[in-house]
Amino acid sequence: MEKVRWKRKGSLVAALLLMFFIGVSSEKIPVVMDNGLVQVTLSNPEGEVIGIKYNEIDNVLETQNEEDNRGLIATDFKVIVQDENQVEVSFTRTWNISLRGSLAPLNVDKRYIMRRGVSGFYFYAIMERKEGWPDVDMDQIRTVFKLQQNKFHFMAISNDRQRIMPMPEDRATGQPLAYPEAVLLTDPINPDLRGEVDDKYQYSSEDKDIRVHGWISSDPPVGFWMITPSDEFRSGGPNKQDLTAHVGPVVLSMFTSTHYAGKEINTEFRNGEPWKKVFGPALVYLNSVSSEEKPLNLWEDAKRQMMVEVRKWPYNFPESVDFPKRNQRGGVFGQLRVHDRYMSNRLMWADSAYVGLAAPGGVGSWERDSKGYQFWTKANKRGYFSIKNVRQGDYNLYAWVPGIVGDYKYSANITVRAGSNINLGVLVYEPPRKGPTLWEIGIPDRSAAEFFVPDPYPTLANQLYTNHPEKFRQYGLWERYVDLYRNDDLEYTVGDSYHAKDWFFAHVTRDVGNRTYKPTTWRIIFELKHLNNNGHYTLQLALASATDSDLHVRFNNPNADPPHFATGTIGKDNAIARHGIHGSKMNFRTLIHEPPRNGLTLWKYRNYIRDWFFAHVTRRLLFHR
Repeated sequence: MEKVRWKRKGSLVAALLLMFFIGVSSEKIPVVMDNGLVQVTLSNPEGEVIGIKYNEIDNVLETQNEEDNRGLIATDFKVIVQDENQVEVSFTRTWNISLRGSLAPLNVDKRYIMRRGVSGFYFYAIMERKEGWPDVDMDQIRTVFKLQQNKFHFMAISNDRQRIMPMPEDRATGQPLAYPEAVLLTDPINPDLRGEVDDKYQYSSEDKDIRVHGWISSDPPVGFWMITPSDEFRSGGPNKQDLTAHVGPVVLSMFTSTHYAGKEINTEFRNGEPWKKVFGPALVYLNSVSSEEKPLNLWEDAKRQMMVEVRKWPYNFPESVDFPKRNQRGGVFGQLRVHDRYMSNRLMWADSAYVGLAAPGGVGSWERDSKGYQFWTKANKRGYFSIKNVRQGDYNLYAWVPGIVGDYKYSANITVRAGSNINLGVLVYEPPRKGPTLWEIGIPDRSAAEFFVPDPYPTLANQLYTNHPEKFRQYGLWERYVDLYRNDDLEYTVGDSYHAKDWFFAHVTRDVGNRTYKPTTWRIIFELKHLNNNGHYTLQLALASATDSDLHVRFNNPNADPPHFATGTIGKDNAIARHGIHGSKMNFRTLIHEPPRNGLTLWKYRNYIRDWFFAHVTRRLLFHR
């Protein structure tokens, strides 16, 4: 056993230990890191976290988890650094051709760091593929911690999304609903939860908002938190949604996933493509309060620690050469403005625009990127932006502006070097349109939150979302369409109807019984007072989500065959069933050659048998000359 001690100011003495000792099985010699605040036990050489001792709890992790219920297993262990301030250890697995068909063709390096005075431990992973290696698909890359279910009962993922959670047994005894993740709690251990729906997808968040989340034990009062100070290694941009925590109790750190996006964001490699990426570091943070204090003080402390970690990013202590320090990075800044002569004769500020650097590609390609790094910021009200701490490399600059249709891409590639601070000056985005707006329904904000979201069935509610701004996370809202439109489908009159109460948030199929679903036709009624019989008109249709949908658009004649426009089969994001108000954005523009006189119809072209959740979410309809 190796042992290092140091003295801190005052009389407190703490110890940082790296220990090797015989554990439960004589065939396995665990590795233990201990800084006097937290003790972490790692399996050797697999590199799995099998024990976390903190405060009065010998192991905050669930000890009954199956041994084979693990992830990427390492085969070699190495101490990277051990001194009076830090221990960093590495668990690696190297792939070779003899492993083809049995293990994913990846080299994996799992790193754990324990630092003096930090109540927790950092972790990160380096994944690599060499050129010529076999094809592979990775739908999800994540880290999962399952906590002791007899202690951790209260979950917090944001200031307004906190609650006492059901037990795993409650799901086992409950009534399964339309898909396995959703369960009606019929006989929960806590009777206050009877009649609620539990579904892990109800606790998803956008990546930009996943900074700290976790669980609280009341006896003893201890918090377990996942803190992610940066999402540069995540996929799909700032608005990509991912899981956070759920019944188990489970805490997740999602690196990549196809959730809310579908296979188009799958991390796939073909034709021997090489690749290397660092995921993390993130911090597992543990805290405690006295029994006289409020347990929610743990949440407030976790938020403070999260801000400490954000200010320290990028960390200067990881030892891997693949994680660049602050002085090895660069930055990009400038101002984005909008030129839309049909809205204003002057350049407009790109107020609160999301501006980011991602791998070179087409307009909006960042939403489908899962292999590279992304760096995003939010511009101020005048469109000024500054993107800091960017890894060296070649990027495109992308942006989108809330309230402005379309996506922006800077015309030139941007090469970031260590220490560079690139001033792009004033950039001007011109939205894609050729005439004035005649009418529009909705707001171009990558979400359907502005449309009418119904109340859930009282017998299928999650009380967390009662009178909550994210009411769309309730289960079964898609089925409310038939209740509201029993005999006839939705009809919207431009000028009289209001999108917040008259436009249902999801264009779903109609349940006609026997697990059979038929198309629905929505009609938009409008009148053009100054019709130009020789002019052309354009319909811009923006969808915030779609799953195996085929949308047909017809003007004037609702029975026109063929339709004026059809999307073809689109979407695999399944956002509606996962309680997301958006998934993968899709924009469509169609030119109307005949004068639009008396209306427009949107028709779901499919009969869906046994697939109740196939639908799309309309984000915005814009009609202009």
